[in-house]
Amino acid sequence: MTVNEYVFIDRWRVEGDIKEVADIIEDAMQLPRWWPSTYLDVEELEKGEGDHGIGKLIALHAKGWLPYTLRINFRTVESNYPHGFTMLATGDLEGKGVWKFEQDGSAVNVTYEWTVSANKPIVRAFSFLLKPIFRSNHNWCMKRGLESLKLELARRRAQTPEEAARVPQPPGPLFPYRKRQK
Repeated sequence: MTVNEYVFIDRWRVEGDIKEVADIIEDAMQLPRWWPSTYLDVEELEKGEGDHGIGKLIALHAKGWLPYTLRINFRTVESNYPHGFTMLATGDLEGKGVWKFEQDGSAVNVTYEWTVSANKPIVRAFSFLLKPIFRSNHNWCMKRGLESLKLELARRRAQTPEEAARVPQPPGPLFPYRKRQK
């Protein structure tokens, strides 16, 4: 493994149905709404084929707690709905992301395997020294993702609009972000 390569394996466990969890995570266009601490903006560049978008290309603008953002394009290359999907990433990070979902009683075990090389100049240049800090940034994002997923599940299960309104908003970005004009 080169100094600018990263392998992350994240595991979440949430109460719910596998299809419910898969539908939320698979819908990239909604990431900034329910996981706003990490996903700032998303754009569909190419539509995919079929119900689960094989070939779909999504452009994401993301950040963590460190003072930089990442621009990443994800292409869905495999779907095993509702058990997961695989994406290839290009841009500031390049590599492969694999989401896996497994029903376990009333809960869903979620595993995300993310193997990437850092192309963003600041991350690539300082990986030899700051790899633990960049890993901590990833962990921060994933912790917020789990919290946000639980809130999104609660919101979707609400029986009334009033009950949904009582579900707290997901955590936002650590620092304010202004969307760049296109």
